[in-house]
Amino acid sequence: MNRAARRAGAQKPGRSVEGLRKAVAAARVPGAPPAATERARRIVLAYLDAAAQKGAGVDALVSNMKSGVPAVTAARVALSQPQEDAGYACAHGCAFCCILTGADGGTITESEARTLHAALAPLAGQPDGRGWHPRACPALDPETRACRAYEARPTICRSYVSFSAEACEQISLGVPAEGSGVLGAHATSLQVHSLCRAALKGTAAVATYALAEIAAAAVEGVAIEAALKRARHKPRELADELKRVSEGASRVGRAQ
Repeated sequence: MNRAARRAGAQKPGRSVEGLRKAVAAARVPGAPPAATERARRIVLAYLDAAAQKGAGVDALVSNMKSGVPAVTAARVALSQPQEDAGYACAHGCAFCCILTGADGGTITESEARTLHAALAPLAGQPDGRGWHPRACPALDPETRACRAYEARPTICRSYVSFSAEACEQISLGVPAEGSGVLGAHATSLQVHSLCRAALKGTAAVATYALAEIAAAAVEGVAIEAALKRARHKPRELADELKRVSEGASRVGRAQ
């Protein structure tokens, strides 16, 4: 094989739409259930086909996969499906679920981070949720406890539901309680983003970010690029979060 042929054979997936599709078809997510990986693969391939039909070029497709657009799109579709009234206890201003008990408040994609930052940046310098509770999400209004970036909230926030406000309050205090958690849309989003990371390995770095850090940076007046740098996760965080969800750490409602 001559040098030109070897270069062609080593072509990165981002050089053509077909090469990108082949990379997605061959991608593997270590530790993920095979059925979940195959479902994520179908979602990403369908996304690529639909976007390409609308005229999106390979550079745009790679950029969207890198920033988490397919993951967010898949989650929104899952959450939009009609559901029977499940009797959720979620109510305006309850906000116990917005007391961030984890290390960083949740795992979000770059596209979600940018959207959230843009919604909160105009509120820089104003009192935020930490005025109500020191571990509350900065997106909250400290008086009403309502989310000031509700339409821009990430998948993990949209997916969180509860059958018991008392359970949410106990969890906010660090006391385990049954009755709340995240719907399957969150797992779907993580699986799709993990597959995009595997498919783009060597072409583009697919990162995740800390929700709490992005929100805090926005209300502190930190510009978006600096906020992303401050909130960027170590690569292992996506795999760890996917493992937690796959092991059933958050089983509530029907799978989506």
